Amino acid sequence: MSAETEVEVLRRRGRIVVVGASLAGLRAAETLRDQGFTGKLTMIGDEPYEPYDRPPLSKQALLGRARAEDTALPRRRDIDAKWRLGVAAEGLDRDAKQVRLANGNTVPYDRLLITTGTRARPWFHPEEAALDGVFVLRTRDDSVRLYRKLTGGVSRVLVIGAGFTGSEVASACRELGLEVTVAERGPAPLVGALGGVIGAVAERMQRRHGVDLRCGISVTALEGDYVGRLRRAHLSDGSAMDVDVAVVSLGAVRNTDWLAGSGLAAGPRGIACDAGCRVFDVNGIVTDDIYAAGDVARSPHPLFDYQFLSLEHWGNAVEQAEIAAHNMICAGPERRPHLWLPMFWSSQFGVSIKSVGVPPLGDQLVVAQGTLSEERFVAVYGYRGRVIAAVSFDGAKWLGFYEQQIAAGAPFPPEYRTVDRRTQTLQPVDPAFPDPHLPTHGATVTLTGHSPSERRVEFVPSHA
Repeated sequence: MSAETEVEVLRRRGRIVVVGASLAGLRAAETLRDQGFTGKLTMIGDEPYEPYDRPPLSKQALLGRARAEDTALPRRRDIDAKWRLGVAAEGLDRDAKQVRLANGNTVPYDRLLITTGTRARPWFHPEEAALDGVFVLRTRDDSVRLYRKLTGGVSRVLVIGAGFTGSEVASACRELGLEVTVAERGPAPLVGALGGVIGAVAERMQRRHGVDLRCGISVTALEGDYVGRLRRAHLSDGSAMDVDVAVVSLGAVRNTDWLAGSGLAAGPRGIACDAGCRVFDVNGIVTDDIYAAGDVARSPHPLFDYQFLSLEHWGNAVEQAEIAAHNMICAGPERRPHLWLPMFWSSQFGVSIKSVGVPPLGDQLVVAQGTLSEERFVAVYGYRGRVIAAVSFDGAKWLGFYEQQIAAGAPFPPEYRTVDRRTQTLQPVDPAFPDPHLPTHGATVTLTGHSPSERRVEFVPSHA
């Protein structure tokens, strides 16, 4: 047996621990077994449930068309794993190669995959967040509680934040016949993810469907009655409104707290890893036994100037998990890079919104098909003279073409003439993204810079 073959055999044995019983964690575990890993596999998750699908929780589940308990992810195969559910990882000892759990137990590993994902950003005032009627929406239990409240006779709902999740919740509320107010500190819905030009379309769409949309407004306080039930919200313009339910949709927090002191390049922006999903330490040196995948990971992408991207996308979680699993048990020459092209979708107010690429990187925009006024179009984003993203409102059939354009580094503005004669010009405009230094709601792709260690940066927690 050659030395290389011996290495390959050894890598298919031993102990692999996956921290994060998520979509990424499950697909990685399945890939490990598919590709010949025969060793001990342990799955750690802080929720008491095996991996389930999250997108339906803000869509079908809130409308009663699907039960949250029926969102378990289908299994591709048996993974023969030991499940440690309902207990969170609390620390990592890289020297001892152990994961410390919240119950005091430790789990040893030879190789570690981190797929801990994100959690909903909570309301900034703990006492107000604890009021009966204040919700976030991220987990299965969150969805069950919110659905029961929305269908339990409430009359007025406040959604704090008009990103994708907040907009989907507002859409579900209107479909349930509820009065809903949306408070968005940015100039328009979806502005952090798609820019102000497209945000203006989303704004018209919400208002036409009866949403009381208030942009440029923050919620400053939530007020309860004497028994702890939410009764009123105070806004930054000095006004107040009576509400029964407040859904806090202020974006996501990456689950990296448990890695404090581990020596890994992990922080509020995620866990820095290379294109092969290997995690960096704080000195920018890549590890060979710790990997990351899914929403918690951030890695460089050659199509986007090697920016480190954090992607909150379903498809990215699957693809990156499969790449990480492959690389964990393969010798160096057989490892593959994670070059998935970001894709995202949302359904709200009867419109299917889909994107490909990285819209927030765009410095110019053209409407290549359809018209903004009809809310049925494809908008193409450019960056430094090439196509880097496209977004469709009820026009997804074109996205496959633009995916090819992005991958090929096609010039921007597009050189071809539109096939939709209603679009008279391809004159670029500023997509009107907000100042990147100011917080916004709902970006599904975060540009996190080039340095994996960021040792010169002081992270200061932000509030709503």
